[in-house]
Amino acid sequence: MIKSTSLFALIFIVFSCSENKSQNNSKDYNNPIDKNDSEEQFDPINPNGSIIKTRFNLPQGYERVISDSNSFGSYLQNLPLKKDGSLVHLHDGTIRENDGIYLGVVDLPIGKSHECADAVMRLRSEYLFSQKKHSQINFLTVGGKNFNYINWLNGKQPSKTNLWKYWEALFNVANTTSLNKQLKPKSLEKLEIGDVFIYPWNGNAMGHAIIVVDKCINPEGKVKFMVAQSYFPAREIHVLNNPNENGSPWYDLEFGELLETSELNFTKNQLKSF
Repeated sequence: MIKSTSLFALIFIVFSCSENKSQNNSKDYNNPIDKNDSEEQFDPINPNGSIIKTRFNLPQGYERVISDSNSFGSYLQNLPLKKDGSLVHLHDGTIRENDGIYLGVVDLPIGKSHECADAVMRLRSEYLFSQKKHSQINFLTVGGKNFNYINWLNGKQPSKTNLWKYWEALFNVANTTSLNKQLKPKSLEKLEIGDVFIYPWNGNAMGHAIIVVDKCINPEGKVKFMVAQSYFPAREIHVLNNPNENGSPWYDLEFGELLETSELNFTKNQLKSF
């Protein structure tokens, strides 16, 4: 029974991060936005920065949100990055050319099944593990059952080695559909670091998920945020470029009805949180 459930889940997962071109518009990188048309003139990249909050500079007049040191937000703002200009590698070592899609590559190892929803679950569970909140590492399967880390350990002591084995098992039975069911709806105005834009595979539209990894605000209360993703086939997590801001990772919170990222699009109603 377990094997058949895993096979059914795997069929879902194979399609969970694929692009639905009829629903999500692909971007044209042959016609980049001219710098003179950009709303703000600033260099978004600090090549000497080794983590998210030091690699990416703030737009003029904005201040970075300071997260509590033990929070999920702080964990994400401090994600390590490979050196500036690094290219994304797929699980098999193949290079994913940039094509204007990403501005930074997260320096974390990946397994063979580390796609969009997998990356979100991995980051969340790794944060909880770092805080020794092992019992809170729990995700829904596509069948609607809880897949809890402590229960899965069956009496063994938590370790990074068996956390990896837990991920390998989890990613075979969970995807955007199950993660979407687990997450709670969130109003866009309350967006926080660690929130997720997500839509599930529903038989027609392919699923995808991206996670908010940084946030800043100006004195007038305007907010910008940064997102990261993995994709199909499994690949390293990467910080997305904003195609409408000329090489900046920052997206305006007031983006209207559609959040246009450098690969797929989301609506403002697709924001959720843990």
